[in-house]
Amino acid sequence: MAPYLQSVKSFVDVPISDAGVDTVQFLEAADGVVGLFDILGSTAFVAVQSDLKGNIAKVRTRYEATPDKSATLELLVENEKGEKKRTATEGLMWLLRGLSFTCKALLSAQANKTEELTVAFGNAYDKTLKKFHNFVVKTVFSVAMKACPYRAEFYAKLASDPAGGPSVSAVALDEEFNKWLAALDGIVTRMESFYEKGGHNKGF
Repeated sequence: MAPYLQSVKSFVDVPISDAGVDTVQFLEAADGVVGLFDILGSTAFVAVQSDLKGNIAKVRTRYEATPDKSATLELLVENEKGEKKRTATEGLMWLLRGLSFTCKALLSAQANKTEELTVAFGNAYDKTLKKFHNFVVKTVFSVAMKACPYRAEFYAKLASDPAGGPSVSAVALDEEFNKWLAALDGIVTRMESFYEKGGHNKGF
Protein backbone atom coordinates (compact mmCIF):
# COMPACT_ATOMS: atom_id res chain seq x y z
CA MET A 1 0.00 0.00 0.00
CA ALA A 2 0.94 3.68 -0.27
CA PRO A 3 -0.61 7.08 0.47
CA TYR A 4 -3.77 7.47 -1.59
CA LEU A 5 -2.58 9.66 -4.46
CA GLN A 6 0.35 7.32 -5.05
CA SER A 7 -1.96 4.31 -5.21
CA VAL A 8 -4.32 5.52 -7.95
CA LYS A 9 -3.97 6.63 -11.56
CA SER A 10 -3.19 10.35 -11.77
CA PHE A 11 -4.95 12.56 -14.29
CA VAL A 12 -1.45 13.91 -15.00
CA ASP A 13 -0.71 10.56 -16.68
CA VAL A 14 -3.83 10.44 -18.87
CA PRO A 15 -2.63 10.85 -22.48
CA ILE A 16 -4.21 13.59 -24.58
CA SER A 17 -3.57 13.47 -28.36
CA ASP A 18 -4.96 15.26 -31.40
CA ALA A 19 -7.75 12.66 -31.33
CA GLY A 20 -8.63 13.48 -27.73
CA VAL A 21 -8.48 12.16 -24.17
CA ASP A 22 -7.53 8.49 -23.81
CA THR A 23 -10.72 6.69 -22.73
CA VAL A 24 -9.29 3.75 -20.80
CA GLN A 25 -6.81 5.77 -18.78
CA PHE A 26 -9.29 8.57 -18.10
CA LEU A 27 -11.75 6.04 -16.65
CA GLU A 28 -8.99 4.50 -14.53
CA ALA A 29 -8.17 7.95 -13.12
CA ALA A 30 -11.88 8.66 -12.57
CA ASP A 31 -12.06 5.49 -10.45
CA GLY A 32 -9.57 7.23 -8.18
CA VAL A 33 -12.01 10.10 -7.59
CA VAL A 34 -14.62 7.58 -6.44
CA GLY A 35 -12.14 6.28 -3.85
CA LEU A 36 -11.44 9.82 -2.69
CA PHE A 37 -14.95 9.92 -1.23
CA ASP A 38 -14.06 6.92 0.96
CA ILE A 39 -11.42 9.16 2.54
CA LEU A 40 -14.06 11.84 3.09
CA GLY A 41 -15.66 9.04 5.06
CA SER A 42 -19.27 10.18 5.32
CA THR A 43 -22.14 7.88 4.39
CA ALA A 44 -23.82 11.03 3.08
CA PHE A 45 -21.49 10.85 0.07
CA VAL A 46 -22.79 7.41 -0.96
CA ALA A 47 -25.14 9.07 -3.46
CA VAL A 48 -22.25 11.00 -5.02
CA GLN A 49 -20.10 7.87 -5.25
CA SER A 50 -22.95 5.85 -6.69
CA ASP A 51 -23.55 8.48 -9.36
CA LEU A 52 -19.87 8.59 -10.34
CA LYS A 53 -19.61 4.78 -10.44
CA GLY A 54 -22.76 4.42 -12.53
CA ASN A 55 -21.59 6.95 -15.11
CA ILE A 56 -18.09 5.48 -15.29
CA ALA A 57 -19.72 2.10 -15.95
CA LYS A 58 -21.83 3.52 -18.82
CA VAL A 59 -18.77 4.91 -20.57
CA ARG A 60 -16.71 1.76 -19.91
CA THR A 61 -19.50 -0.48 -21.27
CA ARG A 62 -19.56 1.53 -24.50
CA TYR A 63 -15.79 1.34 -24.82
CA GLU A 64 -15.80 -2.44 -24.32
CA ALA A 65 -18.56 -2.85 -26.93
CA THR A 66 -16.84 -0.65 -29.56
CA PRO A 67 -13.16 -0.28 -28.62
CA ASP A 68 -12.11 0.48 -32.21
CA LYS A 69 -14.41 3.53 -32.25
CA SER A 70 -13.85 4.67 -28.68
CA ALA A 71 -10.10 5.11 -28.19
CA THR A 72 -10.66 8.67 -26.95
CA LEU A 73 -13.62 10.23 -25.17
CA GLU A 74 -14.22 12.51 -28.15
CA LEU A 75 -14.30 9.61 -30.63
CA LEU A 76 -16.60 7.64 -28.35
CA VAL A 77 -19.12 10.50 -28.23
CA GLU A 78 -18.87 11.23 -31.97
CA ASN A 79 -19.43 7.58 -32.85
CA GLU A 80 -22.49 7.30 -30.64
CA LYS A 81 -24.06 10.44 -32.11
CA GLY A 82 -26.36 8.74 -34.60
CA GLU A 83 -27.89 6.30 -32.12
CA LYS A 84 -31.29 6.71 -30.45
CA LYS A 85 -30.09 6.15 -26.88
CA ARG A 86 -26.75 7.86 -26.37
CA THR A 87 -26.19 6.17 -23.02
CA ALA A 88 -22.43 6.69 -22.85
CA THR A 89 -22.65 10.30 -24.05
CA GLU A 90 -25.15 11.09 -21.31
CA GLY A 91 -23.15 9.12 -18.75
CA LEU A 92 -19.95 10.98 -19.62
CA MET A 93 -21.80 14.32 -19.45
CA TRP A 94 -22.92 13.59 -15.87
CA LEU A 95 -19.54 12.12 -14.96
CA LEU A 96 -17.85 15.35 -16.07
CA ARG A 97 -20.30 17.36 -13.97
CA GLY A 98 -19.53 15.23 -10.91
CA LEU A 99 -15.79 15.52 -11.52
CA SER A 100 -16.12 19.30 -11.98
CA PHE A 101 -17.92 19.55 -8.64
CA THR A 102 -15.24 17.52 -6.85
CA CYS A 103 -12.37 19.30 -8.57
CA LYS A 104 -13.66 22.81 -7.86
CA ALA A 105 -14.20 21.98 -4.19
CA LEU A 106 -10.70 20.59 -3.74
CA LEU A 107 -9.03 23.35 -5.78
CA SER A 108 -10.70 25.85 -3.45
CA ALA A 109 -9.52 23.91 -0.39
CA GLN A 110 -6.00 23.88 -1.81
CA ALA A 111 -6.01 27.61 -2.55
CA ASN A 112 -7.50 28.57 0.82
CA LYS A 113 -5.55 26.76 3.51
CA THR A 114 -7.97 27.63 6.31
CA GLU A 115 -11.17 26.80 4.40
CA GLU A 116 -13.10 23.85 5.82
CA LEU A 117 -14.35 21.21 3.38
CA THR A 118 -17.99 21.92 4.22
CA VAL A 119 -17.53 25.42 2.78
CA ALA A 120 -15.44 24.28 -0.20
CA PHE A 121 -17.87 21.56 -1.25
CA GLY A 122 -20.92 23.72 -0.57
CA ASN A 123 -19.64 26.54 -2.77
CA ALA A 124 -18.57 24.10 -5.50
CA TYR A 125 -22.02 22.50 -5.49
CA ASP A 126 -23.67 25.89 -5.96
CA LYS A 127 -21.42 26.58 -8.98
CA THR A 128 -21.71 23.19 -10.68
CA LEU A 129 -24.36 20.57 -9.94
CA LYS A 130 -27.08 22.52 -8.15
CA LYS A 131 -28.70 23.93 -11.30
CA PHE A 132 -29.21 20.40 -12.67
CA HIS A 133 -30.84 18.93 -9.55
CA ASN A 134 -34.42 18.80 -8.31
CA PHE A 135 -35.43 19.58 -4.73
CA VAL A 136 -34.97 16.01 -3.46
CA VAL A 137 -31.45 15.65 -4.85
CA LYS A 138 -30.50 19.12 -3.61
CA THR A 139 -31.55 18.01 -0.12
CA VAL A 140 -29.37 14.89 -0.33
CA PHE A 141 -26.37 16.98 -1.37
CA SER A 142 -27.06 19.56 1.31
CA VAL A 143 -26.82 16.84 3.96
CA ALA A 144 -23.61 15.52 2.38
CA MET A 145 -21.97 18.96 2.41
CA LYS A 146 -22.69 19.38 6.11
CA ALA A 147 -21.24 15.94 6.84
CA CYS A 148 -17.79 16.68 5.40
CA PRO A 149 -14.95 15.78 7.77
CA TYR A 150 -12.73 18.46 9.24
CA ARG A 151 -10.07 19.67 6.84
CA ALA A 152 -7.18 18.48 9.03
CA GLU A 153 -8.67 14.98 9.29
CA PHE A 154 -9.10 14.65 5.51
CA TYR A 155 -5.58 15.81 4.69
CA ALA A 156 -4.08 13.54 7.35
CA LYS A 157 -5.87 10.54 5.79
CA LEU A 158 -4.80 11.62 2.30
CA ALA A 159 -1.16 11.73 3.43
CA SER A 160 -1.17 8.49 5.39
CA ASP A 161 -0.40 4.96 4.24
CA PRO A 162 -3.28 2.61 5.17
CA ALA A 163 -0.75 -0.22 5.55
CA GLY A 164 1.10 1.69 8.25
CA GLY A 165 4.02 2.92 6.16
CA PRO A 166 5.36 6.47 6.34
CA SER A 167 3.06 9.36 5.50
CA VAL A 168 3.99 11.80 2.76
CA SER A 169 5.05 15.26 3.93
CA ALA A 170 2.62 18.16 3.76
CA VAL A 171 4.79 19.84 1.11
CA ALA A 172 4.95 16.71 -1.08
CA LEU A 173 1.22 16.09 -0.72
CA ASP A 174 0.46 19.70 -1.60
CA GLU A 175 2.57 19.52 -4.76
CA GLU A 176 1.17 16.17 -5.88
CA PHE A 177 -2.44 17.13 -5.15
CA ASN A 178 -2.10 20.42 -7.05
CA LYS A 179 -0.78 18.60 -10.13
CA TRP A 180 -3.54 15.96 -9.90
CA LEU A 181 -6.27 18.60 -9.62
CA ALA A 182 -4.83 20.84 -12.35
CA ALA A 183 -4.74 17.92 -14.78
CA LEU A 184 -8.30 16.92 -13.85
CA ASP A 185 -9.47 20.51 -14.26
CA GLY A 186 -7.82 20.70 -17.69
CA ILE A 187 -9.54 17.55 -18.92
CA VAL A 188 -12.95 18.58 -17.57
CA THR A 189 -12.67 22.04 -19.15
CA ARG A 190 -11.59 20.52 -22.47
CA MET A 191 -14.48 18.03 -22.51
CA GLU A 192 -17.09 20.59 -21.41
CA SER A 193 -16.02 22.76 -24.36
CA PHE A 194 -16.23 19.73 -26.69
CA TYR A 195 -19.77 18.98 -25.50
CA GLU A 196 -20.85 22.61 -25.84
CA LYS A 197 -19.39 23.15 -29.32
CA GLY A 198 -20.73 19.86 -30.67
CA GLY A 199 -24.16 20.14 -29.04
CA HIS A 200 -23.54 16.73 -27.44
CA ASN A 201 -25.30 17.78 -24.21
CA LYS A 202 -28.60 18.38 -25.99
CA GLY A 203 -31.55 16.01 -25.80
CA PHE A 204 -31.06 14.80 -22.23
